[in-house]
Amino acid sequence: MNKKTRFSQLWHGVALALLVLTFTAYPKHSQAAVTASPSHSGQNDKALLNANTPNKQTARLAIISAFEPELTVLLKHVENPETTQINGVEFTSGTLMGKPVVLFLSGISMVNAAMTTQLVINHFTISHIIFSGIAGGVTPELNIGDVTIPKRWGQYFDTIAGRQTGPDQYEYTHYQQEQLPYNNFGMFFTRPVEVRSPTQPQLHEKFWFEVDPEMLAVAEQIQDVALSTCSSDNNCLSHKPVISVGGNGVSASIFVDNAQLRQHLDQTFMAKVVDMESAACAAVAYSNGIPFIAFRSLSDLAGGSEAENEIKTFMGLAAENSARVLLAFLKAWKPS
Repeated sequence: MNKKTRFSQLWHGVALALLVLTFTAYPKHSQAAVTASPSHSGQNDKALLNANTPNKQTARLAIISAFEPELTVLLKHVENPETTQINGVEFTSGTLMGKPVVLFLSGISMVNAAMTTQLVINHFTISHIIFSGIAGGVTPELNIGDVTIPKRWGQYFDTIAGRQTGPDQYEYTHYQQEQLPYNNFGMFFTRPVEVRSPTQPQLHEKFWFEVDPEMLAVAEQIQDVALSTCSSDNNCLSHKPVISVGGNGVSASIFVDNAQLRQHLDQTFMAKVVDMESAACAAVAYSNGIPFIAFRSLSDLAGGSEAENEIKTFMGLAAENSARVLLAFLKAWKPS
């Protein structure tokens, strides 16, 4: 036997030993581990994850809030809660006002809202999407503590930053020769986003994302909801909060505490409220063909008051009021 043959046999022996060692030492994943830490290696892994997500066969309402104080109010009312973690996001499934639900925190911002909304769609069977939380008031017609349920949502800060051509004068580059429909805010020119949907698979432009008309019709009938007028530390409103249904809401990853921007949102988009998530959730719902609606209670006036921003004082009150209207909606709503 020559040296080359002996070296070849030795090499194959080492390779075989390493292969056996790899298969015997590598831990096998349980189904629970797959659910908690999903693999992204292929379609089979995704199918296995979906099959093992709790109650995948049950169609549920996805109820979303941006941060903990908003969700805590709702979780107190969930019956038979079960929790599942996917990619670090905790999902609580159960029943709320007799309806199957899954609740979770989106996290603050448009990107977080879009990611987590798609995540729940991918891993649960979602029939409708509902957002409940706080927002900044834009229209002078609304006050802190009021609950608004807009008819449609738009992303006002998907923009072109225009070139300055003179003092306080800007123009945007016509790279697609499009005519932008809205007045600019300084250098920023709002434009629509490009989206697809099950009924319109071709890429198309869209600015306003409408909420589900059947859900909105039920919201219009909500009456006699006792809304809070005082916070937990006894800071009280000087007015009685009301429920406002219809109109426009706008969103961007910007916390608005600026009177000039607030006025721009009011005059340009005729917005009632501004937040940092709803339009993103509405866009994801639209792209998946899932009905959507959002309940937002005013925690502050987005820079519209002369005093310091009110969110620290009335955040809890606003979260409570939004949740109360949502619960009243769920009680009245009979999904078709």
